[in-house]
Parts: sequence; structure tokens; C-alpha cells
Amino acid sequence: MWQALDIETWLAGRRSDLDRVKGPVSEIVGRVRAEGDAALLDLTKKFDGIDLEEIAVSDEEREAAYDQVDAQLVESLVEAEARISRFHELQRGRDLWLQEMEPGVTLGVKTTPLSRIGAYVPGGRAAYPSTALMCTIPAKVAGVAEICCCTPPPTSPITLVALDIAGVDEIYRVGGAQAIAAMALGTETVPRVEKIVGPGNVYVTAAKMLLRDEAEIDFPAGPSEIAILADGTANPTFVAADILAQAEHDPNAACVLVTTDARIADAVGAEVKRMAAEAKRREIVAKALEHSGYIVAGDLDEAVATVDGIAPEHLSVQVADPLAVLNRIRNAGSIFVGPYAAVACGDYASGTNHVLPTAGYARLYSGLDVNHFCRRSTVQVITREGLEAIGDVVETIADAEGLHAHAESVRVRRRR
Repeated sequence: MWQALDIETWLAGRRSDLDRVKGPVSEIVGRVRAEGDAALLDLTKKFDGIDLEEIAVSDEEREAAYDQVDAQLVESLVEAEARISRFHELQRGRDLWLQEMEPGVTLGVKTTPLSRIGAYVPGGRAAYPSTALMCTIPAKVAGVAEICCCTPPPTSPITLVALDIAGVDEIYRVGGAQAIAAMALGTETVPRVEKIVGPGNVYVTAAKMLLRDEAEIDFPAGPSEIAILADGTANPTFVAADILAQAEHDPNAACVLVTTDARIADAVGAEVKRMAAEAKRREIVAKALEHSGYIVAGDLDEAVATVDGIAPEHLSVQVADPLAVLNRIRNAGSIFVGPYAAVACGDYASGTNHVLPTAGYARLYSGLDVNHFCRRSTVQVITREGLEAIGDVVETIADAEGLHAHAESVRVRRRR
């Protein structure tokens, strides 16, 4: 349950087995492309065991969902929405900025929100209202005109309420690879989108990767993971609590403690075993802990380098001077600084986004934010004076490249 880890072996175990499902996912995508709604209905019956009458969730169903959800939970979702919106509002850039670089040459950037995006919210056996908020609020803040969501049946009232609070325009009860295909390709009921975001299982991830030519995606997001960077000052109970919180997500979740103090590793191990025995989701926790454990680094420099090599989805920094370490971290999806920054706060209500790259993809991708839902176009405003200032440079380089029409397009303006 609690073991010393070889970092390379641990990292290899985090890589999604996308090749294994590529064939079945390609078949699903092909059916949705050819058959549209008929494929969605048949595949839902095959994989979810449900005969759907309607793919789209009606406005009446949304309203009725509130009657099935505890009032305190509704209030909590409303408060979480406000906190998440407030943080993501800070990420909004200017719609247009222009800066005169020299007389007659003004450059800038124009930011335009996407027109229509699709969010995937896992479901079926469990409800994830927090993911519903995280996937859709940044799009709303960015100014996306149309936001749709696919979530597997049976649709949870809690998820419907969360999506309604977030202001989602359309909700469809379809899951798995077929949901990704529906949003990317479009069907009779589900209009196609420009971008798809949200986590899912290996089939969902494979479909997103396969359909990147049809719709932009956020990043691969698989089973949850956490790395904890700790020195001898860390509280073993706090560290163990964060490990258990991630382990209860999924049997394939993984946790790793990177510490400079072997005594902390032992103390955390004892706490993990105690908490795991008392956990309500102990079967899931036990399986996740099979590929979790610790690494003892020689010093803090080695520990930081090890964490950067892992590039974890979540990183908890529990050392004597966490802010000093923060500046040295390069690869992590979301960073939690100090002993009281429980990772669960970011999952629900601190305001940051919990849709994050996993399996080392934090080296390549950033977590979901407002910028994922915008396009940026560079702008140049050049007067006659500006053209004279840069004309010789343009003509000289264009002629050197043999692109004489490029050079002439500047010369013809300068002659007039």
C-alpha cells in the first residue's frame, strides 16, 4: 500500500493506453459520422443500457432538477460559481490593444471569443457538478456565444442544476466517445462545435485526440494524480489527507510523495494506512494506493527536479519556505502552496480550475482557463511614414528570398 517508488516506473504507469482503444473509438466515430442521431441512440443503449427517447435535455427538465437537489447544495454551487467566475474574470485580456512601436507603425492584438464550444462532463454512475462548473464558466467569462454540454445518461439532477447555474445553453444526454464525435462532427440534434473541453476515460480521451482535425481540444486529461513536495517540517496527517483525497477519485488515480526526509515518508505511510482503513470508498482507495508511494530525495534541489520530471496534475508544496520553492517549479497543472492549501479547495471553491493535464502533459499544456476559449489575431496599422521607416528592410529581405512580388508590393506604395 505504501512503497518506495522508482520514478521511471511510476511515470510509465501514468501514460494512457490510447493505442488499445483506437480501433473501437474509430469505429464509434465512423458510425456517428455516417448515422448521426441514430448512432447516438444505438450506442447509448449498447454501452449505457438505456433506451433514450430524447437526446436533448428540455428546459422543463432543468427547472424540475432544482426540486430534486438539496437547497444547501444549490446554494453551495451558486457560491462556487461566483468564486470560479471571479478568478477567471481576472484572466480576461483586452479585446483589442494597440501600441505605436515607432512613428507610423502601430501593432496590437485583437482577442475574439469562440462562437460555439462543447464541454464533456463525466457521469452515469456518479455526478460531477464541480466539473460542470469548471468546464463551462471560463467559456462564459470569455464571451463564447453558445455553450453545449454532453453528459452520460442517466443525467443527474445535480449536474443539470450546476450546468444551469453556469449558464449553459444546451445539454445532451450522451456520453463516451460518441459524445465527443457528436460535438466534433455534428448530428441532427447536436450542432457541431469549434472546441471540446473536459475530462473523461480513455475512450473519451482517444476520441478527442482522433477528432482534433474536426474540433480543437483542450488537452489529454485522464485519471487524477497528485505529487506532494515535502520536507521535515510537513505535517504527516495533512499530507496523508491529500493523498487519500486523490486516491478516492478512481482506482487508476495515483499519488506520489517527494520528500527530503525519510522520517516524513514513514510517518505519512502510517497515516495513509490508518486513513485508508477508515475510508468510505476504501476499495477504490486501496486500488489507487497500489500505484502510489514515495521518493526520498537527497536535498531540496533534487526534490524540485524530481517533481518537475513528474509534471503532476496537482502539486502540493509543504516545505518550510513554500513561496521560495514556488518560483522554482516549472511543470505542474495546479500548485497548492502551504500546509493549509488542501487540494480539495481547488477542486470545488477556491476559484481556480480543476480541469488539468495529467500523465506528464503539464510539460506541454496549461490547465483550462479563459484563454482556451479565445482566438488572438495580431493587428498592424501602418501609415505612409511607417512604410518608409521599414520599407528598405522588407524589400531587402524579400529580394534575398527570391520573393520579388513581396518586395514590389512595398515599392509600388513607396513610389506613389
